[in-house]
Amino acid sequence: MKLLMHTCCAPCSIMCIDTLRKEDIEPTLYWYNPNIHPMKEYKMRKNTLVEYAKMIKAKLILENEYGLRRFIEGIYPDFNNRCGFCYRIRFEQTAKYAAENGFDAFTSTLFVSPYQNHELLIKIAEEAALKYGVKFLYRDFRPYFKEGQAKARESELYMQKYCGCVFSEEDRYTKRKD
Repeated sequence: MKLLMHTCCAPCSIMCIDTLRKEDIEPTLYWYNPNIHPMKEYKMRKNTLVEYAKMIKAKLILENEYGLRRFIEGIYPDFNNRCGFCYRIRFEQTAKYAAENGFDAFTSTLFVSPYQNHELLIKIAEEAALKYGVKFLYRDFRPYFKEGQAKARESELYMQKYCGCVFSEEDRYTKRKD
């Protein structure tokens, strides 16, 4: 199976890649994350993924779009429902790329995170698959989240402190008990 895996960051990719490889599926990593802000964070996550892909000999495709303005325009004025828009722009781009470049299916490292809205992720991925005529490969990677985080620390990979968008960074500080 030729699989394109939307990849949000290196730490989240570790166990997704490991479990797929155990199934004899070699994913091609696909970086498309215009939601990540600020620019410094975007570059840090991207560069860490580039280095990790080299380290594990994984193929990586970069769609290098820092998309602050597009992201804000897409969620305005409904900031509280930003995650749906965020999932949609990333999964539609991934499904489109997969369909246009001969991939059999796509998936995402977002399915490893216990912090994401898993049901909404599935719904939007299935819609993108239907829209672009490519299969969506579902795997619930969440049981491997902690193991992946531990491996990321062992490998001394940069690990972010929030999901990615400016609003998730805000949540990080407003929900913290000082």
